[in-house]
Amino acid sequence: MKTVILDSYTLNPGDNPWTELEEICDLSVYDRTSPEQIIKRSLDADIILTNKTLLNADIIKELPKLKFISVLATGYNVVDLEAAAAQGIPVSNVPGYSPPSVAQHVFALLLNHANRVAMHDQAVKDGQWAQQEDFCFWNAPLIELAGKKMGIVGFGDIGKKVGSIANALGMEVMVYAPRPKPVPDYRPFSFVPLEELFRKADVVSLHCPLTADNEKFINKNLLLTMKPEAYLINTARGPLINEPDLAAALTEGIIAGAALDVVEKEPMLPGNPLSGTPNLTITPHIAWATLEARSRLTGTTVDNVKAFLDGKAINVVNGV
Repeated sequence: MKTVILDSYTLNPGDNPWTELEEICDLSVYDRTSPEQIIKRSLDADIILTNKTLLNADIIKELPKLKFISVLATGYNVVDLEAAAAQGIPVSNVPGYSPPSVAQHVFALLLNHANRVAMHDQAVKDGQWAQQEDFCFWNAPLIELAGKKMGIVGFGDIGKKVGSIANALGMEVMVYAPRPKPVPDYRPFSFVPLEELFRKADVVSLHCPLTADNEKFINKNLLLTMKPEAYLINTARGPLINEPDLAAALTEGIIAGAALDVVEKEPMLPGNPLSGTPNLTITPHIAWATLEARSRLTGTTVDNVKAFLDGKAINVVNGV
């Protein structure tokens, strides 16, 4: 079947080839596809693979040959699921490929804050160590994580991985999950209401999907309940946070700091309210992007396509 990848580059910038897919499909690969190019490139496609290129109802209706969509990610809000279902088109995603990489990134951000690694590396390179009378120095307080409280919002595969690493570091793990989840076998651990988590946690890490109910739920009121020494981490979805409110909280010292791998509009634009905000670390949506994780994503995508071709679609998210 004719298969089109609309935005291949972030998944495969050259180190993660589509060899297996080329063996089973008539494959056309595009690094990027603008909204104006989608229909032209997809008109003859039986299968579309998309990461962030939007397939809305109007576009799907213009593609009469389309039989299957596989999203090159776990989140699938880029596809109008109802429109696809109305045309009998199953939509699959790729669950479970990123927890080790995302959890690792969470702690890269947290440990950078706790030990001020980047700050002191730059200080040494600027000659500050050579100017000291003592054998060591530090330009900001250093934080030991053992005994601190890690608050996790959302307890899917990534949240669970973050919790297990936090426990290994000696942290107390608190979790807010809107639906019941199994209790892990480590302690100290507790499920708590959202407000209690934000009030008590030394670190809050977001691992929930974006929904209509939680968009911008991290706002001024919730931030004001946090400890002044608390640290906020978001590797989930940018719109979970009201960005002007977070910028104000950081500028006014309401919380000690934050680290974001995602923002509301990506790539981050110069006019973003968070630009120039103090005590803020931002990485360009890379928590998922280790080669190992991208290889798992590619492998599961191949599995999705093979299963569809065999008449037994897997990882279907729209009930078709």
